Amino acid sequence: MLIVKVIKPLVSTNRIPDFEHKHLQVVLDGSTKKVAVDAVGAKPGDWVICVSSSAAREAAGSKSYPSDLTIVGIIDHWDPDPPKPTTPPAASTPSTPKGAAG
Repeated sequence: MLIVKVIKPLVSTNRIPDFEHKHLQVVLDGSTKKVAVDAVGAKPGDWVICVSSSAAREAAGSKSYPSDLTIVGIIDHWDPDPPKPTTPPAASTPSTPKGAAG
């Protein structure tokens, strides 16, 4: 399974009949754009879960379905870059030079 972000819908009016009326979405996987069959009704900006290979075909409706990436879930909350924990700066102790009176 992959977690990807939906970028925009992909409209394709000429396609094989096996695609039926399923929606296609352009998704971003890291820096790579891919096309996924949308089985759940995702919108641009949604983070989604995708399956690939034979699982994608079955999730889209049939093992004979011509898909190798299918959106199977919309993530309710996802923080792709969680904030890094901040560590307080090391406490510095004032140093007194040798021979100096304190």
